[in-house]
Amino acid sequence: MFNSFISYCKGSYEELAHKTTWPTRKELTHSAVVVLVASIVIALIVFCMDTVFDQLMKLVYSA
Repeated sequence: MFNSFISYCKGSYEELAHKTTWPTRKELTHSAVVVLVASIVIALIVFCMDTVFDQLMKLVYSA
């Protein structure tokens, strides 16, 4: 059982070190910027929806 675990670890290392293609720094930076912009846009949309809903509820409950 211990030998199969060692074999698994060696195989995992080989795959990560030699068979996996890692993104370049430029690709990684681009992806991070895309995620950041998308997160900000979604946050702004949720903020606007919350503000509109808040105003509607104030209008409904003030009457």
